[in-house]
Amino acid sequence: MPEVKIIGAGLAGSEAALQLAKRGIKVKLYEMRPNKTTGAHVTGECAEFVCSNSLGSADITNASGLLKKEMEMLGGELIKIAHENAVPAGNALAIAREDFAKAVTKRIEEDSNIELIREEVTEIPEGNVIIASGPLTSDKFADSIKEFTQSEHLHFFDAIAPIVEVDSINFDKAFWASRYDKGEASYINCPMNKEEYEKFYNILVNSPRIEQHKVDKNAKFFESCLPIEVLASRGFDTLRFGPMKPVGLVDKRTGIENYAVVQLRQDNSAKTLFNLVGFQTNLKWGAQKELVHAIPGLENANIIRYGVMHRNTFINSSQVLNPTLETRQRPGLFFAGQITGTEGYTESIATGMLAGINMARKVADSDLLTLPRETMLGALAFYITDKAHLEHISSRDGSLRYLPPQPINANWGILAPLQEKIPKDKKLKNELLARRSVDLIQKNLNDL
Repeated sequence: MPEVKIIGAGLAGSEAALQLAKRGIKVKLYEMRPNKTTGAHVTGECAEFVCSNSLGSADITNASGLLKKEMEMLGGELIKIAHENAVPAGNALAIAREDFAKAVTKRIEEDSNIELIREEVTEIPEGNVIIASGPLTSDKFADSIKEFTQSEHLHFFDAIAPIVEVDSINFDKAFWASRYDKGEASYINCPMNKEEYEKFYNILVNSPRIEQHKVDKNAKFFESCLPIEVLASRGFDTLRFGPMKPVGLVDKRTGIENYAVVQLRQDNSAKTLFNLVGFQTNLKWGAQKELVHAIPGLENANIIRYGVMHRNTFINSSQVLNPTLETRQRPGLFFAGQITGTEGYTESIATGMLAGINMARKVADSDLLTLPRETMLGALAFYITDKAHLEHISSRDGSLRYLPPQPINANWGILAPLQEKIPKDKKLKNELLARRSVDLIQKNLNDL
């Protein structure tokens, strides 16, 4: 049986490798870390989480929750490991990132069908290949991909939030709660009155930022992962209606609904480290320290990791890929993960799973699986590969111009609409969409 080469042992590559291995297919999994670093990863483990430790909501009436449900039904491997290494996060699935990465690495190293090769790949190999090198693809390999796709890469910036030690948090001011008391009280909340928020805001908007490299100044931020200073620049109240919204978070000791609230989410299984939710930033480290210490309850917080920003790269999937994630130009070559233009950990795992399933079918000379657009994963794959992103423009040569989309994550807007009358109740509508998706996935199980 032919072997498969997978480039990148991140979330997508690790999932794809495990999908192939459990079907008896030999895999060579290439990972350049730790021999060559990315600037964002801190370990050499497979499937390392970088920016956050959350996979989002577990509720199927949430788009991310539905995508996780679909993965569970389709036999996703990393989603199982995520549940085994979960930490309390209210209604969300968050993981102890180090434990999770070590568990994935152990699974891969112990699988007799997978050979983990610690070296950088600089050229696209021949044969059956899945490229899951991620948004932090090395420059040399990125050049090889660019040459293959015959198109420019797109870039956007991703930022990482600071992490603090829980023992350094002042719980005379901070309190434990989940929004609207859903699930257990697993978030640390630092409340602010109007005066405290004004002080915080003024520090934020006047803080010095790390200057971007000249070639990166025209690159975009991903809208759902904007640095907090960029959000703040949109107006005084933007944060209060975004990552610092106070609704549903009341300190039972006081009964006061505050003007703004900073939330912290558990980052490791030992419950010693917590990250500031929505606080991705590119501020200089001294400014970050001043800003964090201006938050009530974090006056003396010990910052274990400061926020950083890094450039991410992805391909023009609508020019390159079919909804099966196989390239149109070269059969047997697939892309998966954030390099396809999806955004988010859940989405990376899901596309890795789909690429792995379809590569197994390619090796077995079976028809590839195209999931219906009524499913979240099917809709996601269709959206990033839809040729409608190519706009015909009136020009002498009749050329096509690529309209670069923002990287996208799971959302209800990409699903095919309901045929029946759409209910006004948003939750009921999402329940109907989710039920339809689950039913369709169940029917597709017979084909896997």
